[in-house]
Amino acid sequence: MDLIRIILSIILPPVGVFLQVGIGFHFWLNILLTILGYIPGVIHAVYIIAKK
Repeated sequence: MDLIRIILSIILPPVGVFLQVGIGFHFWLNILLTILGYIPGVIHAVYIIAKK
């Protein structure tokens, strides 16, 4: 299941974070990071998935 989340995080970072932690602080932070730059959003999403 984590592999699917990581693939989704590379394609669309907020979706991967949403599937891992739901709607919360990390989800909104990831949306902000993705808006500011795609790569920071991907890095944050993969970190959140790997951390849990």
